[in-house]
Amino acid sequence: MLLEKAITYGIVLLACLAVIVIYLRKLKKASRVVESKIEKAKQEGLFEPVSLHPVIDVNTCIKSGACVAACPEQDILGIVNGKATLINASHCVGHGACFHSCPVEAISLVIGTEKRGVDLPHINENFETNIPGIFIAGELGGMGLIKNSVEQGQAAVEHIIKAGIRNDPSVLDLVIVGAGPAGISASLTAKKHKLKFVTLEQDTLGGTVFTFPRSKIVMTAPMDLPLYGKVKLFNTSKSELLDLWNTVLSRNDIEIREHMKVENIRLENGHFKVTTLTGEEFKTKYVLLAIGRRGSPRKLNIPGETLEKVAYRLLEPENINGKNVVVVGGGDSAIEAALSLSEQNRVVISYRQENFSRLKPKNRENLQAAVEKGLVDIKYKTNLVKIEPDQTVLSHEEGGSHFTLKNDLVYIFAGGELPTGFLEKAGIQISKRFGYTMKKHH
Repeated sequence: MLLEKAITYGIVLLACLAVIVIYLRKLKKASRVVESKIEKAKQEGLFEPVSLHPVIDVNTCIKSGACVAACPEQDILGIVNGKATLINASHCVGHGACFHSCPVEAISLVIGTEKRGVDLPHINENFETNIPGIFIAGELGGMGLIKNSVEQGQAAVEHIIKAGIRNDPSVLDLVIVGAGPAGISASLTAKKHKLKFVTLEQDTLGGTVFTFPRSKIVMTAPMDLPLYGKVKLFNTSKSELLDLWNTVLSRNDIEIREHMKVENIRLENGHFKVTTLTGEEFKTKYVLLAIGRRGSPRKLNIPGETLEKVAYRLLEPENINGKNVVVVGGGDSAIEAALSLSEQNRVVISYRQENFSRLKPKNRENLQAAVEKGLVDIKYKTNLVKIEPDQTVLSHEEGGSHFTLKNDLVYIFAGGELPTGFLEKAGIQISKRFGYTMKKHH
C-alpha cells in the first residue's frame, strides 16, 4: 500500500516537473521571440519612444501580461523572462490602456526620454497655464487620445467654473479653440453649465476626426460624454465617430465655428482678445486650448481631400490588403508607410522632387529593394491634384500634363504646422521635458 502511494506521488511529482519544464521552455521560447523583435526594432530605429509611452517598474511587475493584451497597437509591449518590456516603442501613441490595465500599478506614462526631450507647455493640476485664464486640455498637454481628452476637456471647464464666472454681458465666458474630443467635451460641459462660449475650429469637425491615426477607433473602456452619457467605441469607423459628434452637438444646439484658425490671444483690460486669421475678434474671460500637440497635418488643399479614403498617418498597415494606395511625400514617414503597405497592396509614391534627399540609410536601402522587386512604384516630380472615390489625378512637375491612377486609399505626409510659436506668442511657457512622468488629473 505504501509502495503504491509512493509510486503515485512519484508519478504526480514527475508530471508536475514535466509541466514546469514545458512551461519554462515555452516561456524561454516566447522570450527569445520578443528579444528578436526588440533587436529588430533597435536596428530599424523603432525601439526609442518618440512621445508618451509606458515605463515598466520591473521590480513591481508580476508578468500578468494584462498590459500586452490591453494595448491596441501591436508589438509595443512584450514579456521577456517574465517581465514586461518595450519593443516598438516609437509606434506607441500614448493610448494609456496598459497603464489602466496593470493590476499592480507597475506602469507609468512618461513623455520624452533621457536622450530625447519633448516640448510641453506648463500646466498645473487644474489644466491652467502660466497665463492665468488660459487652460489646455487633451493631447497638447501630453496625454492624448479620445478617453483622456474627453475627461480633460470636461475637467478643465469645471475648474474654470470653480475659478469664478462674472456676469459681464460685454465678454464671453469662454472661447474653446479646437473641436477634437477635448474641445467637443469642453463645449458640452460649457453648455451644461449655461456658459456663454464659442468653439473655434481651424478646419472642419470632420477634418479633425479624419486626422486620427487609425481608420478604426478602438477603446478598451467606456467614456462618459457630457450631456450624452456612456460611449463605448469598439472597432468604430471615423465616419461613425463623426456621426456621434454631430448627433450630440446638434441635440444640444451647439455650433462649431469651422474654418476659424486662431492666430493670436492677447490679454487686454482684464479679458482676452482672441483673433482669427480672417480678422474676427472674440472677447472672453477664459480660453481653453484643445488643439493637439502635433500641430495640424499640412493639407494639400486639393479637391477630394476630405474623402474618408484620405489619411495623414498610418499605424495599422497589417489590416490593409489588396488596395491601390497612393503615398504622398518624400520623408521617412512617407517611405516607412509605403514600405509597410507594399507587401500586401499596390503602392505608388508621389514625390515632387527628383530624388529623396534626407532618408535614413535603412529606409533608402529597403525602398531600393522594394522598387527592384516591383512592390513600390515611384512617380518622381509629380503632384497630387485631385482625389476621387475610385482614382487619383496627378500632374507632372515639368509640363503639367495630367494622368490618373486607380486608387482606394491616399496617405499624405506633407509635414505639420506645429503650435509652439502660437503658444509662445500668447506667453505660454514651454519646456523640453526629458523622461517626464505624466500626472493623472482628476
